[in-house]
Amino acid sequence: MKTTPTPAAPPATVNPLGLLRLPQVLQLLPIGRSSFLAGVKEGRYPQPVKLGPATTCWRACDILNFIESLGGSHE
Repeated sequence: MKTTPTPAAPPATVNPLGLLRLPQVLQLLPIGRSSFLAGVKEGRYPQPVKLGPATTCWRACDILNFIESLGGSHE
């Protein structure tokens, strides 16, 4: 019997002063990996921070501010 993996639950809270790796960012945004990375390259999404040759992170505050900017007006 084949089972479907259960997606990881999004983090309950995000430290706005922390750094997020790509899987953590994708838990917060309803978008696929390749679409997100293409949007980063085009400037639609926040730019990453390179911590090393194989380590890329995003500032949590940049991601949270981006999500907040999508909210529009709540009237």
